[in-house]
Amino acid sequence: MKRRTKLIFNPHADRGHAWEIVHILQGVIDRYGEADWATTEYPNHAMELARQAADEGYQVVAALGGDGTVHEAINGLMQLPPEHRPLLGAVPIGSGNDFCSNNGIPVEPEKAILRVFEGEPKAIDLGRIRDNTGREKFWDNTISIGFGASVAIHAYKITRLRGFLMYLWAVILTILKNYDAPQMRFETDREQFEQNVLLLSLNNGRREGGGFLTSPAAVSDDGVLNYAMIEQVSRPMMFRLIPEVMRGTHGRFRQVRLGEFEQLKLTSEAPFPIHTDGEIFAGFGASVTAIEVDVLPGALQILA
Repeated sequence: MKRRTKLIFNPHADRGHAWEIVHILQGVIDRYGEADWATTEYPNHAMELARQAADEGYQVVAALGGDGTVHEAINGLMQLPPEHRPLLGAVPIGSGNDFCSNNGIPVEPEKAILRVFEGEPKAIDLGRIRDNTGREKFWDNTISIGFGASVAIHAYKITRLRGFLMYLWAVILTILKNYDAPQMRFETDREQFEQNVLLLSLNNGRREGGGFLTSPAAVSDDGVLNYAMIEQVSRPMMFRLIPEVMRGTHGRFRQVRLGEFEQLKLTSEAPFPIHTDGEIFAGFGASVTAIEVDVLPGALQILA
C-alpha cells in the first residue's frame, strides 16, 4: 500500500544547486503520484512544514536538502507524540549529507528518492540538548562545541566552494582565527574530568562535515552517544591531526579522547559556540557556558 507522502524541498541547499538535482528526480516522483510538495522559504520553515504535514495526516515526511533540512524536519516531528509521528525520508542534495551517509541512505539522490517510496522503517536514536538559557533542541547526527562550531560558522560565509572542500577550507580558517581552548568540566553517566578543550564533538553518527570520521565507532541505533575530544594543542599539531580525523584514526594520539555516554553535563569557564547538525545553536557572541545532553533510544522511524 502506498503511503501518503509530503516532500519538503529546500531550494537553497548546496548553495542553491539543489534545483539542478530536484529536476532530475521529478520523473521518479511523478511515477509514484502520491507525493505533495512544500518548499522552504525561511529558517526553521522545514520544522513548521513537517509538523503541519503530520497534522494533515501524511504518513511520510521526506526532507529534500542537506543536513540542516533533515535537522529542522526532525525537530518538527519531535513535537508530536510517537504514535502520531510520520516516517522520515531523506534525499541528500545538500553540502555535507552526513545524515544519509550514516544511516544507510544512498548518496545518489536518484536512489535515495526510491527509498522514500519503497524503503522499510528503521528506528534510530536521537540526541537532545538543553543549555543554561533554557533552550532545547533535538539532533540526529552531531553536536560540535568550540572548534567544530567555529568551522560551521565560517562555512556559512564561504560562497566559492561546495561540499567537503568548503568544510576543509573552513577548518583551515578556524585554525588560523579561532583557537580558544577553555577549561571545561565534563560529567557523564560513566566518567568525570576537567580539561582545556579545543574541540568536542558529540556524535550519533560516525561522519560529519561531509567526510570527517570524528567518532568512528558511533552507530545511530545502539542506544548510546559517542564523543571525540581534542585537548589544547599547538596549531602545527592540529594540522597534523586533521588528516587523521578524516580517516578516523585520530584516537591513537594521546591528545585525543574518545568515549560514549547516555547523559552528559558540560560546564565551561567561558562561553563557547555550538552547532547542532551543522546549524548554529550558539554563535561567537552567545552566552552559553553549560549544556546537558541525553540520548533518546529509538526515538524516530526513518526510511532506510
